[in-house]
Amino acid sequence: MYDDDRLPTDLWVTAHVRQCGARGIPVYVAHKGAFASGTVMVKIVIPGQGCKLLNQTRDMDGNTAWMSIFDDDLVEEKRADDYTKRAISRDPDVWVIEVEDKEGQNPFEGKVI
Repeated sequence: MYDDDRLPTDLWVTAHVRQCGARGIPVYVAHKGAFASGTVMVKIVIPGQGCKLLNQTRDMDGNTAWMSIFDDDLVEEKRADDYTKRAISRDPDVWVIEVEDKEGQNPFEGKVI
């Protein structure tokens, strides 16, 4: 049983990937982490421009929020991929979801803090 009311990460990711698919947003799971409690990273690819890399966190009220990994916000895709590889080597429970959006919007709920 789980300590809180949050969904297991696997179910959260599956539901959100399906929502993206239904809205016609290209998305795939680049790395599958721990079923129950893996951290989620979202790589948002902006074709021809680069990408953003966000890490899921919680705000002061416990709501889902996102933090930008890089100060530059928009980086070359190789830099983001190198970061995710290092993160996975440190914590294989992390989930990495890749999304393509020409405007660079995060399709998942929660504000960027």
